[in-house]
Amino acid sequence: MKILAFGDIHGDSRLAEKLAERADKENVDLVVLCGDITFHDEPTTNLLGPFVKRHKKVLLVPGNHESVATADFLAQMYGVKNLHGYSITSGDVGLFGCGGANIGINQIEEKEILSLLRKSYKGIEAAKTKIMVTHVHPSGTTMEKFSRFVPGSDGVRKAVDELKPDILLCSHVHEAEGLEEKVGKTRVINVGKEGKIINI
Repeated sequence: MKILAFGDIHGDSRLAEKLAERADKENVDLVVLCGDITFHDEPTTNLLGPFVKRHKKVLLVPGNHESVATADFLAQMYGVKNLHGYSITSGDVGLFGCGGANIGINQIEEKEILSLLRKSYKGIEAAKTKIMVTHVHPSGTTMEKFSRFVPGSDGVRKAVDELKPDILLCSHVHEAEGLEEKVGKTRVINVGKEGKIINI
């Protein structure tokens, strides 16, 4: 499986088109949006359409710039899947997720982050490869050191330590875009707005 993952596009429809062109050119099987699709819930146009018109399978989680309602609206409007508290399996790859962050206009409490990740993980426990999708990064990581304004999440960190996904895809810290590190055996990738190709 080949995945194009990105986040933090903040309503930039030109960037969405550019990323959709890349998804097509790279012939990816799946597109994963790690939140902050909009800027304070707006705009919502031409952000997912470029991927859908190219017949790409799309998964998303909300960031701290859009509400769960906006993420649900986008998912319903474009026929894509909002992974916030849910999971999906494709072949032997399972993806599960939780959006939002512990800071910003659409804050979510750490205990809710952990609870939603535990809940969504149950749907993919049997998958050979497990991918966690969040907006916020885990606490205690190098990513966290790139910004004194954007703390890591203790809830995400506890979920990584407990559930041990193979990969964690996140964004949130713009300054850490493209950074990869390990937390235990989990490969943590800040996919950023330019996106990352992940081969499974």
